[in-house]
Amino acid sequence: MTRDFCILLVEDEPLILMDLEYAAQQRGCDTLIASKPAIASKLIEFCKDRIDAAVLDIDLGKGGNCFEVIAELKRHGIPFVLHSGSTAGNEHAIAEVGAPIFAKPAPIASVIDAALACRLSEHEARDMQAAG
Repeated sequence: MTRDFCILLVEDEPLILMDLEYAAQQRGCDTLIASKPAIASKLIEFCKDRIDAAVLDIDLGKGGNCFEVIAELKRHGIPFVLHSGSTAGNEHAIAEVGAPIFAKPAPIASVIDAALACRLSEHEARDMQAAG
């Protein structure tokens, strides 16, 4: 990679968040972390030009869910993947999001690799549009 990628990690379970952060850093990525939607929103607001991709847990416990964060990421063109153990009651909303979803427990490395692939695919698509 020519520069470090920056991945936003939104997860309310500390051990899973640590695993995600470690896997991202092992791949040379910088990380921004949030356990609540409000924190994620502030990070997006102030770091949107730096965030290359995101990994989001759908259900953030008492902190709510990630659907407002998803809307913000989409508004700024930041690709993301979902990583969740709880989709019950949100199936329709999740289907409308159209993002890759990994059911917990998924291999953490695969989740991070998918987030990186989303961003790389987006860059390739832009390069092809510019060239064509």
